[in-house]
Amino acid sequence: MNKTTLTTAFVFAACLSGSGIFAQTPSTQPRPQPPAAQPTVVNVPVSKLAVIFSAAFQDPKNGIARFTVTLSKLNGEFQKIQDDLTQTAQRLKGLQEEITKLQQTPGATPAQIQAKIDTLDQQKKDYQRKGEDAQREYQRRRTALFTPLQEDVGRALDAFAKARNITMVIDASQVEGILYADAVIDVTRLFISEYNSKNPATAAVTPPK
Repeated sequence: MNKTTLTTAFVFAACLSGSGIFAQTPSTQPRPQPPAAQPTVVNVPVSKLAVIFSAAFQDPKNGIARFTVTLSKLNGEFQKIQDDLTQTAQRLKGLQEEITKLQQTPGATPAQIQAKIDTLDQQKKDYQRKGEDAQREYQRRRTALFTPLQEDVGRALDAFAKARNITMVIDASQVEGILYADAVIDVTRLFISEYNSKNPATAAVTPPK
């Protein structure tokens, strides 16, 4: 290889080497910054709060009339059973007094006393069983009568609130921890009055379609 050829080859190699060095040098140009996030605008809804005491619905004098009528109907259906249980309780009391006297009577045999005690024990068991059966049936019938009424009152309360632009109704009879509620937001009396005026006490409750 002649001198000219060697020189040209050296220069070409140096150019390749220099290209590699420059390629490894980090860029000094400033990087573009991402645009700043725009704040999100949140519209806070205007709320109107009301408090109601649902326990007042069942007040016999000032509550919802339909509750009083329904309760009277329920108790009327079970009046005979209640009377029978009351009479049985009186007989048991009398039988217990007879046993006490017999135990204090000279000449009364242990067999006589035990016979009275066995009779009392059996009648007590019958009385307890009848009472438990009556209680279960009473609760079943109460649920059947009051559930449609409670649902109807709930729908009426929804309509009552919407008509007055009330966004939340708190039942102070169910929520613990409410120490004070201004009379301005207590709508109990107003709702009861409106419900009674629109729903006669003796009218049957119409189930929702």
